[in-house]
Amino acid sequence: MTSTGIEHPGAGSIHSIEKYDETPMARGVDDEVPGTYSPGDDDSLKPVLDNTHRKLKPRHIQLIGIGGTIGTALYVQIGHGLLNGGPASLFMAFTIWCTFILAVTICMAEMVTYLPISSPFIRFAGRYVDEAFGVAAGYNFFVFEAMLVPFEIVACNVIIHYWSDIVPAGGIIAIVIVLYGIINIFAVKWYGESEFWLALGKVVLILGLIAYTFITMLGGNPQHDRFGFRYWKSPGPFAELYKTGDLGRFLGFLQCLIQASFTIAGPDYVSMAAGEAENPRVVMPRAYNKVFGRLMAFFVLGSLAVGINVPYNDPELKDAFSNGRPGAAASPYVVAMNRLGITVLPDIVNALVLSAAFSAGNSYVYCASRSLFGLALEGKAPKIFTRCTRNGVPVYCVLLVLLLSLLSFLQVSNNSAVVLQWFVNLVTASQLINFSVMSYTFICFKRACEAQGLSRDSLPYKGILQPYLAWYALTGCFIMTFVGGYTVFLPGQWDIPTFLFSYTMIGVFPILFVTWKLLKKTKWMKPHEVDIHRDVEEIEEYTRNFVPRPPKNKFYKALDTIFN
Repeated sequence: MTSTGIEHPGAGSIHSIEKYDETPMARGVDDEVPGTYSPGDDDSLKPVLDNTHRKLKPRHIQLIGIGGTIGTALYVQIGHGLLNGGPASLFMAFTIWCTFILAVTICMAEMVTYLPISSPFIRFAGRYVDEAFGVAAGYNFFVFEAMLVPFEIVACNVIIHYWSDIVPAGGIIAIVIVLYGIINIFAVKWYGESEFWLALGKVVLILGLIAYTFITMLGGNPQHDRFGFRYWKSPGPFAELYKTGDLGRFLGFLQCLIQASFTIAGPDYVSMAAGEAENPRVVMPRAYNKVFGRLMAFFVLGSLAVGINVPYNDPELKDAFSNGRPGAAASPYVVAMNRLGITVLPDIVNALVLSAAFSAGNSYVYCASRSLFGLALEGKAPKIFTRCTRNGVPVYCVLLVLLLSLLSFLQVSNNSAVVLQWFVNLVTASQLINFSVMSYTFICFKRACEAQGLSRDSLPYKGILQPYLAWYALTGCFIMTFVGGYTVFLPGQWDIPTFLFSYTMIGVFPILFVTWKLLKKTKWMKPHEVDIHRDVEEIEEYTRNFVPRPPKNKFYKALDTIFN
């Protein structure tokens, strides 16, 4: 992936652009501005101005990208993939899927660094493809992110019960929701700072577990057992699933690929922060360039480590998933520690997994609220959702997401494993639809640039191997969208709830698209009709006037230097 071109020190999104000299965004200060909505406004579905604040520093953006991509699935649910496919299938599936995510990332990097605005890929879909396409994409992403919030809240509750169940589920859920509200409503800098430290804990955890794997496999364990790749030989690299022979091994691999498509998040979390990032045309390319290393270190090496630590037929691991044991008890790393007689470390792992779950939920509240905010800015959602606090937080968007997170109270009257699976099935297809939307939007963007004579060499970031990578990502993600719930079509596996949760969003997306297109009579835009210059002049004006704010003290200066 390459970064080329532009000498500008930075750029920003469109923040009250009609009166540039009077906006806190243009000046880079902390002045407070009222929101754009007032109850007396007529026509609640009109585009309005963006009053979010650019207060997220480079280190915030870097760690937000990590915080959103790493959740409990990488530490715990990944063990289920090992049981289904074996170590080789798990490693191959995660490696292959990382190539699709990298392709999607390169597509988004080029568009977002050119026009770093709030909820970028949602708004790009409407601008570069079709207004109805953007509406469908926006609401799909909103549902996806909003439903992941209760997923992580339930996960937090389950993890805490690893130690004790003295605190009732309802109490823990309520506390987590209140904490999300405090962090996300009062100021965006609170979100950035909290996510920075929580995401840093995730990095420490996954790197620590990879180091643990390397040390123990070479004999650095209480039993001095130099086991190496023993479990790749016995019981073997591939597990059979549903069928025997080659077909069973292929189905095991396919299940691992489905697991990877849920576990490995894409560039959406970095992208959603573009509208609130300081100096985005410098910061955002760096953040996107880190994705390759992040995918390799966290997901590829992580999947390899899991297959080294535990055999796919381990009875403790099977029991943990079949009986829904709480917290990190189902983590293959904890199972490995128990096999080797290692104490204390399982509790440390569980504590860090808890921080990972909390951080992921925090990211989902942010992204869900900003996606709804982006829809409202474009006039695709009621104008009340454009209302920002004086600190630049879209308060009603955040409140709606927190209201939807009350679905996590379903766990009070249902098994936690069942509730978690409900949310997983619902959002997996949504995530793949999101990636497909991003890829196709880039294809249309590139066509528009070529038709209108805008050289991609002049952009802040130029992706490699385009448009081939975009078509590669679109093909893979589109196919996997329909493959995710394939198990219900196997003999004896039909289950109506599983079918509905797996394919609901696949049906909702075209319904949203067709409904909006008929109501608003929108047009599928041709390359020469796309307005690729909209808002760019204001971006350049922000760029010319951007003045970086110095860090508060030497400690923050050191952090900014390390993560810049």
